[in-house]
Amino acid sequence: MTLIKSISGIRGTIGGKAGNGLTPSDIVKYTAAYGRWVIETTGNHKIVIGRDARISGQMVNHLVIGTLIGMGINVVDLGLSTTPTVEIAVPAEQAGGGIIITASHNPKQWNALKLLNFKGEFINDDEGKKVLELAEYTEWQFAEVDKLGNVINDDSYLQKHIDKILALPLVDIIAIKSADFKVVIDCVNSTGGIFLPPLLKALGVTQIEELYCTPNGEFPHNPEPLPENLTAISDKVLEVKADLGIVVDPDVDRLCFVNEDGTMFGEEYTLVAVADYVLKHTPGNSVSNLSSTRALRDVTESSGGTYEASAVGEVNVVTKMKAVNAVIGGEGNGGIIYPELHYGRDALVGIALFLTHLAKSKKSISALRQDYSAYYISKNKITLNEGMDIDGLLKRVEAKYQHQPYSTIDGLKIEFEKQWVHLRKSNTEPVIRIYSESDSMQRADELAQSIIKDIEQYLDN
Repeated sequence: MTLIKSISGIRGTIGGKAGNGLTPSDIVKYTAAYGRWVIETTGNHKIVIGRDARISGQMVNHLVIGTLIGMGINVVDLGLSTTPTVEIAVPAEQAGGGIIITASHNPKQWNALKLLNFKGEFINDDEGKKVLELAEYTEWQFAEVDKLGNVINDDSYLQKHIDKILALPLVDIIAIKSADFKVVIDCVNSTGGIFLPPLLKALGVTQIEELYCTPNGEFPHNPEPLPENLTAISDKVLEVKADLGIVVDPDVDRLCFVNEDGTMFGEEYTLVAVADYVLKHTPGNSVSNLSSTRALRDVTESSGGTYEASAVGEVNVVTKMKAVNAVIGGEGNGGIIYPELHYGRDALVGIALFLTHLAKSKKSISALRQDYSAYYISKNKITLNEGMDIDGLLKRVEAKYQHQPYSTIDGLKIEFEKQWVHLRKSNTEPVIRIYSESDSMQRADELAQSIIKDIEQYLDN
């Protein structure tokens, strides 16, 4: 059993002993800590919650609601929802924060409490540490009977979210409808099955083939939207002669596409294509994390904007986006952050912007993919002995390549013209993760191996 306590929330496997898994007592403990933090920092006694469709969701939902009510906090329960929908609802409800009950792309035995601030954005490092500190406080004071909170069940935010997307100037319903796309969707039997069909119909898409759209939490495949997990939708796109396939993860904040020939558009290129469309119509800057493809920089600079990189993590991307006034940003895992709507990864707005872009291009999706620089990312890791000085190792690599452009805001990223390698230490195990990118997989692998040899040499000395 596993319980991971991080700044952005509490994630773990269901069951086991308290403190070793996401058990009922752990759920109550961390929900109470978060509720206390919201009251202390905002004075606001209202919190919005929503959940994905995983099997344990109802159990966790009941515990979260009961705990918050017991603290005198009023709860707006969106029920089966998406991460971006809860993010939109928090400021709309003038709440002090929000909890999303989801383990995102993790398998069904996992669940998590993802924590939002009053803006509907993920809490930052300092805020997360304060919540974890409060969780160790044992002398909780709960509300007396006349001061208990109450619950409002609100299922209106599906439509409210869609309406906000349809109102965006860059979403062109007429163009999408005229394109008459035939679409296959894979919603991994979670809440995308509730949200994607109404969104697509509102955008004028009438030909929709549904795969795994029953929100029962029985994931038919590993829910992370990677090519090896998407064979069924690839086959279905070919079978029904669809124009494209659309895939989301269980909480609908990650997005990827399947080409009309059954090949993958490329998860890294979800953001690239959407950014290309946005930047052509809204000149400005873009942001992604250090481990995302260089192709975003290419399309940004070709539109006259400036690309900036952030540390890995959605909250870090958002912070950098605000600092440089970026008009588009996100992560190479298919996470689109479009601040015109809100500062959070949102597959639903990503779908609307991408379909508009595709419709206006008058191209097939595979032809559109050819518009962008071809880069390939190699992902490797080195496992080290416990207690080893990983920071010292990274410093030695940094010294060797000090004459190359490099960044140390999140591990070590070294650039070699249009190639790069990014080294990050794991927060949970003695591992250095090594991501590299080049214009071919062979060269990306070779770049990674050259850095691995450097590290191995240092280990031998």
